[in-house]
Amino acid sequence: MVTVTGVSLRSLGNCCKMYICLGPTGAGKTLLLKRLQNKEEIDVTSSTVPTVGLNIVPVKLSSQKEITIREIGGIMAPMWRNYYQGVKKIIYVVDASNLCQISAAGVLLYSILAEPCLKHTKVLLVLSKMDASYRQMRNEALLILQLNRLKKEITQEITVVETSSITGEGIDRVMTWLQGARQQKK
Repeated sequence: MVTVTGVSLRSLGNCCKMYICLGPTGAGKTLLLKRLQNKEEIDVTSSTVPTVGLNIVPVKLSSQKEITIREIGGIMAPMWRNYYQGVKKIIYVVDASNLCQISAAGVLLYSILAEPCLKHTKVLLVLSKMDASYRQMRNEALLILQLNRLKKEITQEITVVETSSITGEGIDRVMTWLQGARQQKK
């Protein structure tokens, strides 16, 4: 099943310029992309259902620039590799409030980073749902993912951003990353 919302057929054909958004089921991919599309409509009453299939999401970066992001459902992880060709950037979302899910998310992340066609791809690791977790969980999540060790062994550039789609925390940093501007390392 493919869900297409507000995207012309022309931009669908422009596949090699699309970015992809991946992560386990329930990580917060859909709500993050909704927040990137329209910052004003997300609040504590907002909810989503797990994506089964593919969502094509246009995100306006400026008045002149719009990108298209493919959100591929977590349940489709065995088929993610079918969407890797020509990808420039990957947004990988991990639910930072769910420590039980983080090690499984790490295995999925490692499989993405091991793909030869993605060796020059930039990766944004989004620790989502920071409003539902305590600050120490960020450190625990990064330890479970073994991010410092991983960065020494891969060719991809990984940027970590903490976000909350409900409060809007970190959304501006995601937009800056999508625009291609260098961010200061924490």
